[in-house]
Amino acid sequence: MAGTILTVVVLVLIVAGAAWLIRQRAAARERELEDAKSEARRWVERLGGQVLNLVGTNEAAKQALADAAERYTAAGSQMEQARSTTQTRQVTETAYEGLYYVRAARTAMDLDPGPELPPLPGQQRAGAVTEERDVELDGHSYSASPAPSERNRHYYPGGDVAGRPVPRGWYSEPWWRPALVAGAWGIGSALLFSAMFSGMAGVAYADGFSDGAGYDDAQGDVGGDDGGGIDGGDPGGGDFGGFDGGGDFGGGGFGDF
Repeated sequence: MAGTILTVVVLVLIVAGAAWLIRQRAAARERELEDAKSEARRWVERLGGQVLNLVGTNEAAKQALADAAERYTAAGSQMEQARSTTQTRQVTETAYEGLYYVRAARTAMDLDPGPELPPLPGQQRAGAVTEERDVELDGHSYSASPAPSERNRHYYPGGDVAGRPVPRGWYSEPWWRPALVAGAWGIGSALLFSAMFSGMAGVAYADGFSDGAGYDDAQGDVGGDDGGGIDGGDPGGGDFGGFDGGGDFGGGGFGDF
């Protein structure tokens, strides 16, 4: 009888201990989530203050601020949907992106860009545009520059886009946007990267396209009997030319950066 009672007591203690441990872990996760949300709100509010108070004085600054405003809207939408720490941290990263566009706009207006920001995923690996570059592919011209100009008014803060590093810099058009929205690069993208960045110091493609395709393989991406066609054939892609200035990134939900 005494042995049975002891067994029951031990089982009760084990169950009570397991329940206490589960509650403690749940409470810790809840605290972690609230801390992450508080951090995300701080960055989103900082972005909102910049977006609402800055007015672009040239085309490059106006475009960068439009992109920053998109990131602000996306971050707000993502915050409403955030149910985990991982999702909440994505909100913070979206706010970081927006603030990088704000810094670009301030730079384009010869203003103090403000304090440094935490790095974006893949930003350091991607590098930065370090020289003026003009290329032409399939009859369409592209340009890149380390500084804004009347032609190069589309800024990208640098980082991974669909698994491929896009260097920080100013461009004649946002040719990376189809991959950003669709999550995959279009036909001929390897050729575009090689033409744009080969031999440029400070970027991931200084030695040519080398992330799994190679320049010779890129030639096969171009497609068509006449060798033409740099347009993106992936779903949701579209060609690399003819972008509007609005910079629509799509819905703004998780996974839609």
